[in-house]
Amino acid sequence: MMEKEQRFCQCCGMPMGDGDGLYGTNADGSKNADYCSYCFEKGAFKFQGTMEEMIEICIPHMVAANPGMGEEEARKGMYSWFPTLKRWKN
Repeated sequence: MMEKEQRFCQCCGMPMGDGDGLYGTNADGSKNADYCSYCFEKGAFKFQGTMEEMIEICIPHMVAANPGMGEEEARKGMYSWFPTLKRWKN
């Protein structure tokens, strides 16, 4: 049996789980599998800041979800990973 690939929001990096419950929505109301509902709604990004600002918002969530991880470790990891996400690619 093949394992299903884990899907992550292409803006904030949050794991989106197995279903489509956390998916954002396109302008027509359909689900958008690239972005979570916290970042993308009705075809538009809810957050209009920079990648660096998004990382700072995400650090406390990353630390809370990963016991033993400190803020600097989370920040370092996100600064290397976020530029690979669709929202932040140049």
